[in-house]
Amino acid sequence: MSHNTLNSLLVLLVEPSTAQQKIISGYLSELGVVQIQFSQKGDEALEKLASSKPDLLISAMHLEDMTGTDLALKVRIGDNNRDVPFMLISSETHYRYLEPIRQAGVIATLPKPFKKEQLKKALYATLDYIDPLELELEDMAKEDFKVLLVDDSHMSRRHIRHIFESMGLEQITEVENGVEALEMINDSFYDLIVTDFYMPEMDGKELVEHIRTDSPQSSVPILMVSSEHDESRLAGVRQAGVSAILDKPFETSSIKRLVERIVHQ
Repeated sequence: MSHNTLNSLLVLLVEPSTAQQKIISGYLSELGVVQIQFSQKGDEALEKLASSKPDLLISAMHLEDMTGTDLALKVRIGDNNRDVPFMLISSETHYRYLEPIRQAGVIATLPKPFKKEQLKKALYATLDYIDPLELELEDMAKEDFKVLLVDDSHMSRRHIRHIFESMGLEQITEVENGVEALEMINDSFYDLIVTDFYMPEMDGKELVEHIRTDSPQSSVPILMVSSEHDESRLAGVRQAGVSAILDKPFETSSIKRLVERIVHQ
């Protein structure tokens, strides 16, 4: 289904606090979202998902029966709702809670309290995710464009793959780490490599270094998608020769712009 406006969105809001429900739903209404369902518990939300698929699931981090991270992972494991856009609203900053949900592929993580403009930006990111514009690759046919996706998280790969396929790309190969990626690069040509930073066997920085210095495709565009924020580590990745770095979570429009830019260059 194609969506062009916020009033077309069906939102499931999972929030145990009645006061917070009113605040968040009030913001949603002011921004034009008119279809809002509510749940206070994770299991209750999963039951609703089984019978009616929303366009966006918004959850608090701490629910009575599970965390927002647990809920996101349960949604991603299922077959029917695994690609439902997920937004987290939380004051939580601990890596233990946030990293799994970043890897699961979320539209946005908003702080609590958040500003209406932050919610508005996340809602439009949802529209872009549901109905993205196709990539513009100038003289290159999208059906011939080959992507190598390198990430040890199955859910993260599935999230990125879904976005690329929605943009019209069909030839996407997935591997779990840098060692497997180098084997593929030695056997096949790729137009773009998308890699995570932290992986077993060989991390993203080592992979970039090997590609740039010791592979038959030393000039292939490489996009790193990672939740890493340590500037010294990121500087090392840039020095290794990565084409661009994109934070998790990211907006669909951001990855589209980056891919078009680095491919055209």
